[in-house]
Amino acid sequence: MTDRTPPAPSLAQLRALIAVADAGGFGEAAAEYGVSQSSLSEAVAKLEALAGRPLLRRTPGGTVPTEAGARVLTHARAAVQAAADALLAAQEENGGLSGTLRVASMRSAATHLLPPALAAFRARHPRVTVALLDSDAGGGGAPAVRSGRADLAVILADEAPDLRLSPLPPDEYLFVAPAARGTHPVTLAELGAAPLILPPHLDSCYRRIRTYLAARGVSLTAVSEVEQDSVILSMVGHGLGVTVMPRLALLPLPPGLVALPLPEPLARPLALAALPHRAGLPVIRAFTQAVLSHLPVPELPAKEPGPLPVPVSAPPLN
Repeated sequence: MTDRTPPAPSLAQLRALIAVADAGGFGEAAAEYGVSQSSLSEAVAKLEALAGRPLLRRTPGGTVPTEAGARVLTHARAAVQAAADALLAAQEENGGLSGTLRVASMRSAATHLLPPALAAFRARHPRVTVALLDSDAGGGGAPAVRSGRADLAVILADEAPDLRLSPLPPDEYLFVAPAARGTHPVTLAELGAAPLILPPHLDSCYRRIRTYLAARGVSLTAVSEVEQDSVILSMVGHGLGVTVMPRLALLPLPPGLVALPLPEPLARPLALAALPHRAGLPVIRAFTQAVLSHLPVPELPAKEPGPLPVPVSAPPLN
């Protein structure tokens, strides 16, 4: 019987396609990965011959996948990742882990939640390199995990039910105003009366805060949208309005400001996310355990609202 199984692409060909698509061009991919442009072109051409159609096309803005190429890329990433995972699965936590672990995180969590776990993990598994990726600048942590650009990510738990989630302490939202306001309790009327400065409307924090206020019948006097947290806090400090911001994004609280609990609690649910079929890999499991074992102790709420305390500094990221 004749074997009619069609030829399969090689991992090298799939890696070439991924490299060019991610870099936006053959020359850019060649420079980034230290290979010749001709070898990438040859690998992609052979892959396109196997597929029977173009997978990439050149545009004025760079080289982008065709519709077929976008579909192929999804499986190419999974195939390349699965090949690497085959060896990762053979490792033993007690026998010494090695390799590179890519962890995407929003800046606030990377600053205040992850450093204790990073220090403990590095001490126990010195042959694993942990690369931190900025999910604020990279389109989000959940998409990075799904695409294989990150192995783990700190994300908002209610935005990725398809991923394997390890819950982290919720991040409480606080009302922030000039310190001259004092520390008496915040009211819903106050939230509606003062000019409110928030992140852009496409930001999840904006949507969460507006939903919270709308559910309580708060009609806002004025809303300004500002992209950078530091700019928002500076504007509040200069009396241009007030804001509502997650606790982790506030630390350390700039001088001249006061941060107080909202009239009714609001928090963003954080979680460490991985693809379900990869969550059991020894290196991913070990890092997840390190994070869960070294979480900062949550502060108990005061009986009377007071200014946001400044925590002990976390170990620096190297």
